[in-house]
Amino acid sequence: MMPKCSISGKEVQVFKSLNGIRQLTEMGRFKAWFLDQFGVLHDGKQPYPGAISTCMLTLEKLSSHGAKMVIISNSSRRALTTMEKMKSLGFDSSLFLGAITSGELTHQYLHRRDDPWFAALGRSCIHMTWSDRGAISLEGLGLQVVESVEDADFILAHGTEALGRASGDSLPLKLEDLEYIIECCVGKKIPMVVANPDYVTVEARALRVMPGTLAAKYEKLGGEVKWMGKPDKVIYQSAMAMADVDACDCIAVGDSLHHDIKGANVAGIQSAFITGGIHASELGLGSFGDVAESTAIEALISNCNAHPSYVLPSFTW
Repeated sequence: MMPKCSISGKEVQVFKSLNGIRQLTEMGRFKAWFLDQFGVLHDGKQPYPGAISTCMLTLEKLSSHGAKMVIISNSSRRALTTMEKMKSLGFDSSLFLGAITSGELTHQYLHRRDDPWFAALGRSCIHMTWSDRGAISLEGLGLQVVESVEDADFILAHGTEALGRASGDSLPLKLEDLEYIIECCVGKKIPMVVANPDYVTVEARALRVMPGTLAAKYEKLGGEVKWMGKPDKVIYQSAMAMADVDACDCIAVGDSLHHDIKGANVAGIQSAFITGGIHASELGLGSFGDVAESTAIEALISNCNAHPSYVLPSFTW
């Protein structure tokens, strides 16, 4: 389950409901479009029904209007892997300037160590990674993966399926086993770097637990967490730098109020909320493309304290 948040007594910000993004595009207001991938362009496994033709038309229309498009994702994978996946799903990767992922930001910050917080980290880490999805490589980072809390300088959370080993292999573990490990880490007061801040993600119309769930628990227990993606503004600033635009010239499109929309709010940019992603069940949507009731949307954004500028059923023209 996604964590709840509330804003008792606060007036809900007005949003505009749209059937597609044509009106926004033809206004010519936004020079850059920051697009989430999971829940917007695909469901984690495959494009949404008709998404290749529909999304490609939308992307091509955006491109023809001079829009600069950047994929921003809380994926723990690096940017190149993200672009390769988009291509494998049938999308034309040449339409995008590139991708900014939380995994890429984490890798770069750990590699450069020019940020004071990262410069203070040690080199020994407990690595939480993937198993079925494939473990995340730490090659080139000069890190020593350890399996004992006593030997660790920090926790690096890329996934929720396994524990990385010094040999380079991974040991599959249940989520509750990983939760027990972070409980043991609290007493040592070691920081956690979370390379995927999502709580859950859409995968074939189901929700899958992401590292943000572990990070949220660690923070609740009193641990220190460095969130390397949405809703932190660092990922939006990186996207703005890639597109060479100011905050007033861009819009973020995503399906998560907790991450995509709240992050856009924090970064001071406009946003478009896609209702058919991770919030589909909460909004009472049964099939892709269903239109949510305005009252249901209003209640949800009030509960989450995340305020989209626009709301659409799906990413269509």
